[in-house]
Amino acid sequence: MSTLKDVAALAGVSFTTVSHVLRGTRRVNAGTRARVELAVSELGYLPSAVARSLKTRQTHILGVLVPNVTNPFFAELTRGIEDYCRRSAYSVFLCNSDDDPQREASYWQTLMEHRVDGLLVASTGMASSKTPPSQRNVPLVMVDRLVPGLQADVVRIDNQAGARLAVEHLLALGHRSIACLSGPSMVEVNRVRQAGWQDALASAGIVPGSEWLAEGDFGGASGYRAAQALLAQKRFSAIFACNDMMALGALRAAAELGIAVPQDLSIIGFDGIDLGAYTSPPLTTVGHSIRDLGERAAALLIERIAEPATPLREVVLRPHLMLRESTGTFQPAA
Repeated sequence: MSTLKDVAALAGVSFTTVSHVLRGTRRVNAGTRARVELAVSELGYLPSAVARSLKTRQTHILGVLVPNVTNPFFAELTRGIEDYCRRSAYSVFLCNSDDDPQREASYWQTLMEHRVDGLLVASTGMASSKTPPSQRNVPLVMVDRLVPGLQADVVRIDNQAGARLAVEHLLALGHRSIACLSGPSMVEVNRVRQAGWQDALASAGIVPGSEWLAEGDFGGASGYRAAQALLAQKRFSAIFACNDMMALGALRAAAELGIAVPQDLSIIGFDGIDLGAYTSPPLTTVGHSIRDLGERAAALLIERIAEPATPLREVVLRPHLMLRESTGTFQPAA
């Protein structure tokens, strides 16, 4: 790999002159500039980002750590982050923890060692004790999933309000036996969404039994299995799923059991992933633009990098109902 000195030798100029040409820090006559540019082209020279970062103390790289890149929610979130970073002259290092707290902690450490300018983290939320206790003064924004006790800026959706909104929609359609497809009980965002389901039912004077709740892992396959168990009871007219992927699994389970959606069973999810608009039937859900969530998180982190002394901030985004075709009016059995 060629170096700045190699370029200087080929162009017949000083190391300092090459640096000024490449960085535009001083006027250089046209002939000298042309020789330097030709030497750069012939050698295929690329400036060292590592060397530049040692001088500027900035890499213009942000670390992004998510639990599961196969989940469309995190794919769309990352796209929003990347879009904003590209417009702001930042690059992104993406790490996937695969819902493994130890892997999350390892990647967190790796990103800090590579001197990223800041971290955007959607934590697994499963074992906060595994998370490094310090970011070593690296600016940090937590995205939607929180780590108790960790001091950081936060951008999140109002998950409890969103869950209430979803269940209140089902209640307004006349449903009273509304089951819940829950994600992992260890994940904070799931506990809040489950609480929203319970609050909405309580406000309607409904006390759910333990059999009204089935736990999955936020994946479609777990939603499919959990929905099968719920539907085998033949007592529910509606299902609230704590994320869209499990709701899609429930749609599949209902189809295999010959249960018509929404005529015999209403299903609503949470997140608003793009895929939900193209299922059969299209999935009713609640959420906020996921890409916008990512863009806001990236903007907040870049602001934190520029103004490190400002007080910590929490940005809470209100979800809204995305009404499609998987929910309908309650139809009593004939």
